[in-house]
Amino acid sequence: MEEAHSSRYSIHSSSKKMYHNLREVYWWSSIKKSIAEFVAKCPNCQQVKVEHQRPGGMAQIIELPE
Repeated sequence: MEEAHSSRYSIHSSSKKMYHNLREVYWWSSIKKSIAEFVAKCPNCQQVKVEHQRPGGMAQIIELPE
């Protein structure tokens, strides 16, 4: 799972995308649960989650020189 999640071609994919990619090749009981737990423990994925990012502000008008 480490290779499937952190390779330079997958770039820390979400658990849903990782599940769809892995189920084509591998299968074991509770595969979805295992993948979700693995991704939840990934420190890089936890840092870039939407809830950890600052919300966007109101758009501001920029005066253009004439």
